[in-house]
Amino acid sequence: MNIQIQSVKFDAGQRLLEFIEKKLAKLDRVASDATGIDVVLKLEKNDEQGNKIAVITLRVPGGDIRVEEQARTFEEAIDNAMDILKRQIERRKDK
Repeated sequence: MNIQIQSVKFDAGQRLLEFIEKKLAKLDRVASDATGIDVVLKLEKNDEQGNKIAVITLRVPGGDIRVEEQARTFEEAIDNAMDILKRQIERRKDK
């Protein structure tokens, strides 16, 4: 599966990129028909809920699945987004 990671207005460190790729590689088990994943990492000025935003778009036949999560760290945002993404994939399979 093709994983595209884009960081907006900052440079993501190698450790963060490896963490994201390792997490997203696990989606192969759940979404075997996925053609690719786009990840956008953004920094928000509002720091109340956390200023790190991760947007994950899973490209699957029949329509993309998009999840946006905000947290204090990118790792936490990715973890939360992965949980939601897995639930949406399961829900789509049940239909």
